[in-house]
Amino acid sequence: VIGVVIGKTDVRSFPDRKNIGTERYTFSFTIRDSPIYFINVQSWGREEYIRSLSESFRVGDCVTIENPLIQSKEAEREEKFNPVTPSCYKLLLSENHSVVKTSSCYDTDTRLLSLLHLPVKDPQDYYSLGDIVANGQSLHGRVLNVLAAVMSVSE
Repeated sequence: VIGVVIGKTDVRSFPDRKNIGTERYTFSFTIRDSPIYFINVQSWGREEYIRSLSESFRVGDCVTIENPLIQSKEAEREEKFNPVTPSCYKLLLSENHSVVKTSSCYDTDTRLLSLLHLPVKDPQDYYSLGDIVANGQSLHGRVLNVLAAVMSVSE
């Protein structure tokens, strides 16, 4: 699978239920290869492997993923922590079988670069900041998708 990384989480650790007293490490990222299709990728493993893999690329890089495991996703549980994707699958990376290679999008396919800035939600499923200000009382308690642009950054 070849795609541009459009999102990435930090490395996290959890107690290993199989080996009491040890930790398992994980991080996930989302890749996109067309305007419509993108998929979440998750990796679990030893701290050295996960940290090294996480540091090997960043958002905006193109990656080639070889030999991932394809799994059905548990939509309700997984989409709490990852972007909602149009696929009912996710990719799982294994230290022993999977390989992630990075390359410049210019070297791979310049069309992938344009995918980096496309929203991952339906364009009709957003509220503007003006809508929220005008209708804030009726929106109280609802989860909303907001589309906004950063106008300035300062201390």
